[in-house]
Amino acid sequence: MIRKIIKIDENKCNGCGACADACHEGAIEIIGGVAKLTRESYCDGLGDCLPACPMDAISFETREAPAYDEAAVLAAKAQKAAPTPCACPGSAARAIKSGSVCQSSAAKTTATAAACESQLMQWPVQIKLAPAGAPFFDGANLLIAADCTAYACGDFHNRFMRGKVTLIGCPKLDMTDYTEKLTQIIAQNDVKSVTVVRMQVPCCGGIEHAVKSALQQSGKFIPWQVTVISTDGHVIE
Repeated sequence: MIRKIIKIDENKCNGCGACADACHEGAIEIIGGVAKLTRESYCDGLGDCLPACPMDAISFETREAPAYDEAAVLAAKAQKAAPTPCACPGSAARAIKSGSVCQSSAAKTTATAAACESQLMQWPVQIKLAPAGAPFFDGANLLIAADCTAYACGDFHNRFMRGKVTLIGCPKLDMTDYTEKLTQIIAQNDVKSVTVVRMQVPCCGGIEHAVKSALQQSGKFIPWQVTVISTDGHVIE
């Protein structure tokens, strides 16, 4: 078919890789020190790579090219996000049966045990480690929390985690934007709702922004809410 697609001038390219990083579809690779459009069917023709190139080596052209294959792009992203066989066994995705109790003695009272019951429903919990295609996301009420929140809020499990699939992260420490990963999770699964819990500190705005952007980019209309926790543990509705 005839369509708009990117064109890379290899004579101008300095091999910095900025375009490959900017291409969310994975259509561009650095080969032999220069950028190449290796998967034409992965190029959506929107040109996110153009402003990223410091050498002005990328432009648009209209020519015969395979149609954009969104299904293949999503499948490739899911495969890339999934743990590999040689990865740490601790990062393997699995559901968890609620009810495990964090007590050191069987002599604990029933009331104490109930208060201490874990509400974690799945593993892993880190946004960066969770496979976008994990089965526990399908039909889930999703909790996306800044990792400090569970330490600040003493009743975090019962108040926020109960009945939800939990993902945590810190945009300041991870030094990353979670938008792409969260967009994959929301777009590929039947997520019922999203709850964001963040700290009342400026850097936590990054996790709220990532969720908002992911919801917009997924094209889905899903109920979502944000709760802020102060550094002294108070919940700000």
